[in-house]
Amino acid sequence: MLIDKLIEASQAGVRIELIVRGICCLKPGVKGFTENITVISIVGRFLEHSRIYRFGMGENERIYIASADFMTRNTVLRVEVAAPLWDEKVKQRVRDIFDLMMKDNEKGKLQDAQGNYLDRPKDGGESINAQELLYRQAYDSRVEDANE
Repeated sequence: MLIDKLIEASQAGVRIELIVRGICCLKPGVKGFTENITVISIVGRFLEHSRIYRFGMGENERIYIASADFMTRNTVLRVEVAAPLWDEKVKQRVRDIFDLMMKDNEKGKLQDAQGNYLDRPKDGGESINAQELLYRQAYDSRVEDANE
């Protein structure tokens, strides 16, 4: 089961950051088990959400985008695909999206070891809503393209 593998990785010292839409059955921050795991839940205006998978760091980093999340219905009952990203510009854009979502302190909630979802602090007082910012970026670039 995927949760067991994430726990094993956490116990081995691997830092894991998960961004989920809705609930997560894995309880992060449990000493000796999931203390290296952070779970951020983002439920906002839009139903769609990214399927970004980042593994490793620096030259060893591998980034994939996928057609589905790792729910049992997708990993056992369906055929889903994950595609590696090779283009550096595209990889950087996907990193930026992931990092922005990790900073979401408006719709993003931090799951604690008891399974509660807590408001995130607004660092420097700045409110960050990742979905709205990404929507605005996409809309603005579409308007710019139309005006060219």
